[in-house]
Amino acid sequence: MRRLSGDDASPVLLHVPHAGTDIPGWVRDRLLVDDAGLAAELAALTDHHTDAIALRAAEQAQLRPFVLVNEASRFVVDPERFPDEREEMAAVGMAAVYTHGTRGQRIRADDHEHRDDLLATFYEPWADAVRTAVDDRLRATGRAVLVDVHSYPAEPLPYELHAYGPRPAVCLGTDAAHTPPWLVDAARQAFAPLGDVALNTPFSGCYVPLAHHRVDRRVHSIMIELRRDVHQLTFEPTIACLAALIDAL
Repeated sequence: MRRLSGDDASPVLLHVPHAGTDIPGWVRDRLLVDDAGLAAELAALTDHHTDAIALRAAEQAQLRPFVLVNEASRFVVDPERFPDEREEMAAVGMAAVYTHGTRGQRIRADDHEHRDDLLATFYEPWADAVRTAVDDRLRATGRAVLVDVHSYPAEPLPYELHAYGPRPAVCLGTDAAHTPPWLVDAARQAFAPLGDVALNTPFSGCYVPLAHHRVDRRVHSIMIELRRDVHQLTFEPTIACLAALIDAL
């Protein structure tokens, strides 16, 4: 986990959960795929370069935000997924601890003890870190704005449950309680230079710590899903767009 402090007057927290590729040996030993298969999964599902985009945008912003980057691969744990039956992706074996990969193939055995070890070692510390960062922003500024930075492929992967929707240059994921209209408007305006911007397609929702979810309306959140073919060709403009959103907030 990488944490970068920002200006104490900033309410903004850049949240980057899926950029990491690190897989500790004791976790790798329990994955059922060979090295080539794992490399293919990492290539398909890692949110490549979103850490660099967030860090560079933080440097360019007029008021530096706080940044949290998860350096562990989502094939260790996925810190944005529910760890239980509340998670809809459990239907395809991809809740907080994946048992299946992007093509529906088995990648991990059903081992409750190992799953609990992964959650205790990786999932819970990440959740605690984000909750603490949000609480710090609330104390310092009276509000917290989570900007959840992701990327996604131009073509749908087999695991996707909602692959039928449009795949815009930028998808904005929202939450009914924590994404106010002014936040959507700011994001639309900031990312308009990259192309079409749409809401909740092909992915929806955004990350809010469970301690604050539907409880504290001072916590705002929006997910930024950058289509990979766009941000890979327009790397510097993408950074500038995210910096513009930070400044607007």
